[in-house]
Amino acid sequence: MSIPARKGPFAARPGDADRWIRAPRTGPAAPVHTARLTIDVTPALRARIKVVAFRRGITVADMLRACLEREFPDSPGEDR
Repeated sequence: MSIPARKGPFAARPGDADRWIRAPRTGPAAPVHTARLTIDVTPALRARIKVVAFRRGITVADMLRACLEREFPDSPGEDR
């Protein structure tokens, strides 16, 4: 029985780890204080949501956050 050849590392290590760790995050990020919301939707609705988000070039989470912000604005005393 032979020993299998060792494969290379799973991911390349950065040359300067300190700079890599301290590098600023890029791209949109969720606010610091968030709460997870779970809802049940049909597979067909989930598929439609994913297709629309893809066509708009945004994530499902970002699209749904914007939708919820429009529907529930941060205006005290305003009820529908």
